[in-house]
Amino acid sequence: MGGPEGRFHFAIDRGGTFTDVFAQCPGGHVRVLKLLSEDPANYADAPTEGIRRWQVEGSLGQSRIASIRMGTTVATNALLERRGERVALLVTRGFRDLLHVGTQARSDLFDLAVPMPEMLYEEVLEVDERVVLYRGEPGAGTPVKGCTGDLLEVQQPVDLGGLRGKLEGLLSRGIRSLAVVLMHSYTWAQHEQQVGALARELGFTHVSLSSEAMPMVRIVPRGHTACADAYLTPTIQRYVQGFRRGFQGQLKDVQVLFMRSDGGLAPMDSFSGSRAVLSGPAGGVVGYSATTYRVEGGQPVIGFDMGGTSTDVSRYAGEFEHVFEASTAGVTLQAPQLDINTVAAGGGSRLFFRSGLFVVGPESAGAHPGPACYRKGGPVTVTDANLVLGRLLPASFPCIFGPGEDQPLSPEASRKALEAVATEVNSFLTNGPCPASPLSLEEVAMGFVRVANEAMCRPIRALTQVRPPHEAMTPRPTCWPALGDAWVRGAPTLGDTVPTALHSGLLSALGLALADVVHEAQEPCSLPYAPETFAQLDQRLGRLEEQCVEALRAQGFPRSQISTESFLHLRYQGTDCALMVSAHQHPASARSPRAGDFGAAFVERYMREFGFIIPERPVVVDDVRVRGTGSSSLCLEDVPKVHSGPPRVDKMTQCYFEGGYQETPVYLLGELGCGHKLQGPCLIIDSNSTILVEPGCQAEVTETGDIRISVGAETASMVGMQLDPIHLSIFSHRFMSIAEQMGRILQRTAISTNIKERLDFSCALFGPDGGLVSNAPHIPVHLGAMQETVQFQIQQLGADLHPGDVLLSNHPSAGGSHLPDLTVITPVFWPGQTRPVFYVASRGHHADIGGITPGSMPPHSTSLQQEGAVFLSFKLVQGGVFQEEAVTEALRAPGKIPGCSGTRNLHDNLSDLRAQVAANQKGIQLVGELIGQYGLDVVQAYMGHIQANAELAVRDMLRAFGTARQARGLPLEVSAEDHMDDGSPIRLRVQINLNQGSAVFDFSGSGPEVFGNLNAPRAITLSALIYCLRCLVGRDIPLNQGCLAPVRVVIPKGSILDPSPDAAVVGGNVLTSQRVVDVILGAFGACAASQGCMNNVTLGNAHMGYYETVAGGAGAGPGWHGRSGVHSHMTNTRITDPEILESRYPVILRRFELRLGSGGRGRFRGGDGIIRELLFREEALLSVLTERRAFQPYGLMGGEPGARGLNLLIRKDGRTVNLGGKTSVPVYPGDVFCLHTPGGGGYGDPEDPAPLPGSPLQPLAFPERGSVYEYRRAQEAV
Repeated sequence: MGGPEGRFHFAIDRGGTFTDVFAQCPGGHVRVLKLLSEDPANYADAPTEGIRRWQVEGSLGQSRIASIRMGTTVATNALLERRGERVALLVTRGFRDLLHVGTQARSDLFDLAVPMPEMLYEEVLEVDERVVLYRGEPGAGTPVKGCTGDLLEVQQPVDLGGLRGKLEGLLSRGIRSLAVVLMHSYTWAQHEQQVGALARELGFTHVSLSSEAMPMVRIVPRGHTACADAYLTPTIQRYVQGFRRGFQGQLKDVQVLFMRSDGGLAPMDSFSGSRAVLSGPAGGVVGYSATTYRVEGGQPVIGFDMGGTSTDVSRYAGEFEHVFEASTAGVTLQAPQLDINTVAAGGGSRLFFRSGLFVVGPESAGAHPGPACYRKGGPVTVTDANLVLGRLLPASFPCIFGPGEDQPLSPEASRKALEAVATEVNSFLTNGPCPASPLSLEEVAMGFVRVANEAMCRPIRALTQVRPPHEAMTPRPTCWPALGDAWVRGAPTLGDTVPTALHSGLLSALGLALADVVHEAQEPCSLPYAPETFAQLDQRLGRLEEQCVEALRAQGFPRSQISTESFLHLRYQGTDCALMVSAHQHPASARSPRAGDFGAAFVERYMREFGFIIPERPVVVDDVRVRGTGSSSLCLEDVPKVHSGPPRVDKMTQCYFEGGYQETPVYLLGELGCGHKLQGPCLIIDSNSTILVEPGCQAEVTETGDIRISVGAETASMVGMQLDPIHLSIFSHRFMSIAEQMGRILQRTAISTNIKERLDFSCALFGPDGGLVSNAPHIPVHLGAMQETVQFQIQQLGADLHPGDVLLSNHPSAGGSHLPDLTVITPVFWPGQTRPVFYVASRGHHADIGGITPGSMPPHSTSLQQEGAVFLSFKLVQGGVFQEEAVTEALRAPGKIPGCSGTRNLHDNLSDLRAQVAANQKGIQLVGELIGQYGLDVVQAYMGHIQANAELAVRDMLRAFGTARQARGLPLEVSAEDHMDDGSPIRLRVQINLNQGSAVFDFSGSGPEVFGNLNAPRAITLSALIYCLRCLVGRDIPLNQGCLAPVRVVIPKGSILDPSPDAAVVGGNVLTSQRVVDVILGAFGACAASQGCMNNVTLGNAHMGYYETVAGGAGAGPGWHGRSGVHSHMTNTRITDPEILESRYPVILRRFELRLGSGGRGRFRGGDGIIRELLFREEALLSVLTERRAFQPYGLMGGEPGARGLNLLIRKDGRTVNLGGKTSVPVYPGDVFCLHTPGGGGYGDPEDPAPLPGSPLQPLAFPERGSVYEYRRAQEAV
């Protein structure tokens, strides 16, 4: 950001609430300014106003502006608020609803309304064209070569004539922006280019081709990226042009650059929507990487940006951490982005007291009305709690609040709003199950702040403590919001130093000033990483490097200021876990490309990330990428003065800390000099930030003017065994954090695709009685089952459990769900205790454990032995020794049964079992740390309190349900019945006890055990029940054994819901579980039936195997239409992307769209199912395991049922065969499998125009994002 003498350089961060202006003036000195982003009464545009104020103060004309750098939330806000351009989507015929269906997974497992963000496009046009991968079948056309090197067949050229009239129709309806998304355009872009040329010829002002927006395989994220680009880029361009017009000469000779999501700057004219979503937060990451990281001697740093709605957390350890696919506001963008994790508990996060628990967020007050102290009638928030505690000084804030935006912050409004919550807290304390003394208003406020801090620490631990060993050093947190309180409180477990930058209140703007200009070039590839391809890789990297250098030279950078870095996107063949690796620390060798030894870099990174390598597997190159950088030459010359004498106290104020109010001095940051040391408690303020230094901490001004806070030893917490609602909330987070960190270790160290990439596992913590304490993630089918497994082992083994023992079990009668789900259990011992004080367990889905079919999920099994290896109570580790020989023998044992095989992948089984043992060991370590901090008695007491809290939430729900029925004169007994397609009934009678808030769930009358595999173990029914109870409660509660405490469950022995020990169960896990949910929700009248099926489809032959589950329609409910094309209830599996499917398996996906009209009619209509057509290119065996082919998904309250599903096989000769619900059939090239999945039931009389009682509008929640969020979202989508 350097330039000619006498000229100004501006760096401006336009945020959602404030705009920060950082100016380097002639001579090098720095001036800063903060103003409201929206103030229409005084100015039209905040960045323009910020520069204009310099003109007033310094007679600054445009000729004296050398450069303007800007980060903006324009794109983010347009995406969140859906205020972008009107867009039409052009997509290959047969895929009109592809982006609507997406991965088919729902974002919130327990929200029956299945809220999903609306699509960015307004209309869809299907394009008649088709390109497929060339396989040389008889009659195939001449192949063409794609840019990846793959051969393709153009089965149908683009019908431009037919498309022209449709495009003209769009123009007549006022649509001027298009997103073009065609199958396999990442490698064969000609069809998209032809469509784009026609659209531009006709007058469309913006056309986003997916092959240009991000040329990477996988059409769904590439399509979302193209839509986001078409939706946002025109909006950004309008803003840029408006900004330009605010200056005489329209900034013709001024370098104007915008920050992109990847942390690099781009010229104003090439700033696009899909690369702009993290424009603002990216500047902050650049800022602390260039300041705090350097000053702190290169130690890893955690960045912490607490805003009004949410908090951004990131990490920097010497290089920017990028992700290449992430979701924002429900839109998955496939583009390089800094890994910035947005979590709850921002200043505007709302405060609640629910069933004895302090709850912070995720609902937010937003900017309007804002917190209660904004004087606009807003709710109580974290900001209000800090104001009540005296940690914010109203006199330090401008008078911009109230309806007229001319009043100061109102402490009185904060106190009044918080008093209402304090009344709820004290009512619970004095009248609840454990009577206790009431809390003061300040104690309640302090409690909410502590809970907010603990909520923020959970994702921070996920970013740090589960890193590979040499990276797991405790990073130093740096903060750049108004408050550093969360870090001071969290630092004893996360770091001993909190550096706070001199310009912490404007660090994003500072980052813009320090950022480099970046140009990236990337293209897809499908070459093996092998000596015979190194020359091609060098050639492609060289070509991309030339593109980057030329683009940067065109922006005025001399070659000496330009550097490039080459990357290859590598993965082991047969896996989906690709890593973008650079070879900058691995120079070229005789056995590598000239650009560097990418293979060595990949192996090193893979070992670092996952703890193992797969040396026998070939490595594949998915993409080649070059990042070119034009270096900035900004040099900050402002050096703080050396202190002379003690720091001056500006004023004294009263702040509340643990133990009460304390006299707290207030210092002005501008008066402090290098070397000044301030003892906590104190406040350090300037016009842009407030820094809180807690008691026991010390702040020191560094040579660069930053504030370094040294965190003192945390005062030992005097926590008793008696229930304290504040500590209850904190322990809830700590228990969940143990399960979450176990999961991260398991995912990192496992080897199989199912666990490492599909994340099909759960980890959990259990009490000494085997009762569930915490479970992560919330995979529905695992919710109650693991508790049954642990309790069975306690009863089975009794005292025969010793330190160093680890148990293995999967048997349905021992709490198993189905045999491939192997559960590893480790007892936690504590000195002085003879029996285990806790248990930790991990359950992982193993791809194969033997049986009559590969995958161990046979559609026609009739006994448990046909489904694979069985473990009832097996010591996997005994006395600290892994029993490899014994477990190998057990995994091979099914091969002794006629028609069966032992495990087909012993290596992966053993590796994953070791990973599960390691995950449990991490859980033992974390439990030990918790006990060491609080004591065994306290930790076990709060385990009981957490379980009691879940029990209380369920009792409250049952009482509310019963009271509502009683008020309408209805009985306190409800019932429901539904049937499996073979006629087996599932019957339920629920009796509510209003006084106790309890219920009896009686499944008597359900059908007997069946000869096939639809039998559901008892644990499956309990999992379905916990899932339903959580949905009915309607808010986030601890999911543990307390959920079932108010419930007595009656399941007849020998029934389909509690079969004999040898009964086949694989279908019960995936199909019967869905019917149980439909029956429970039907009894409560919560919603109509969803599709009630997972639509299991398996395809295989001698050299390949493929398994998928397919979405359908969700049931409608009181106030919502059912979601179309989504998985429901007990499954949430993601589906394979169409381009990946066609590239790896011998099929062509002809159609994948909604089955319009299949949802049941009603006042609120049921969701539509899916039509999915697979054309086979090789002989194979097709197996289907489906339901709802005979009995329709029911409607409620007069709503009509959804359509039945249908499985059709269309032979090559045109003959159509109905396959029924469950079958295996050989298929041949040219055959087509046509799957019609069921729709959801409707709710309410379709002829009734009167609106039914509906769900309230969804409260404003924070836009969660980042790698931690994507990890959890992926793990819940299995």
